[in-house]
Amino acid sequence: MFKRLSLTAGIFAAAAAPAFAHLDPTEHGSFMAGVSHPLTGSDHILAMVAVGLWASQIGGRALIAVPAAFVGTMAAGFLLAISGIGLPFVEPAILASVIGLGLLVATAVKLPITASAAVVGAFALFHGHAHGGELGAAGALQFGIGFLVSTAVLHAAGIGLGISLGRMGQLVTRALGVATALAGAALVFG
Repeated sequence: MFKRLSLTAGIFAAAAAPAFAHLDPTEHGSFMAGVSHPLTGSDHILAMVAVGLWASQIGGRALIAVPAAFVGTMAAGFLLAISGIGLPFVEPAILASVIGLGLLVATAVKLPITASAAVVGAFALFHGHAHGGELGAAGALQFGIGFLVSTAVLHAAGIGLGISLGRMGQLVTRALGVATALAGAALVFG
């Protein structure tokens, strides 16, 4: 049990570490710039891991459907941004996603899969739009594939963490939800 708690603490310490700069696509390639992009902001990391944690709490088909809805809708948000179609309140919606997803994990809400997918999809649209707005000199296709892969890996980490912690009972997973929501609130007021 101590090893699992240490691993969990390590994951959250890494997530709370200062963000590193985005990779330069001309130096590292558009794909790697896309892969690194979600890893450079605690808001993205917290929300994407929380999606995986929540999917693990719901279980069953949600393990695939909920993260897939996030990734798919995030791609749509990215396409909106690179097409020049704006969305209002992108950054506030991203911060709301951290708090909202944290609260869903903290309270272990179990919605039908379609409703759960719709909730994460609504948040994902804004995350994707933010990524598209920060495309810079990167090639859109390679950058997009890169951040979608990175997002799926973060979801998988959340699912793995949630399943591992779920074996010890839901208390630790729910506590991580509280910590995520509080971290989101700190981002709003920090």
